[in-house]
Amino acid sequence: MYAVIETGGKQYKVQEGDTVFVEKINTEEGGKLDFTKVLLVAKEEDLVVGKPYVEGAKVEATVLEQGKAKKIVVFKYKSKKNYRKKQGHRQPYTKVKIEKIVG
Repeated sequence: MYAVIETGGKQYKVQEGDTVFVEKINTEEGGKLDFTKVLLVAKEEDLVVGKPYVEGAKVEATVLEQGKAKKIVVFKYKSKKNYRKKQGHRQPYTKVKIEKIVG
């Protein structure tokens, strides 16, 4: 059994027991989450596709960790103009474990 959920402007295919890194959600570590924006639920031979979301379906998850990804370097440069700008960026994330798919 699997489901496709939407969170943080992205879509994720999840199964029970999976750990997924999603865009930052303000919830404490160890807290519970419910993803209600479920786009698709697939059981053994049954497939339910939402328009746009499946009614009554949700995915229950537990927050394992709040963190930041590795730093990337953003370097802007214009030739012959003596323009150089160097920035770093670390994207925040939430690590969640999928507990149960309801629907």
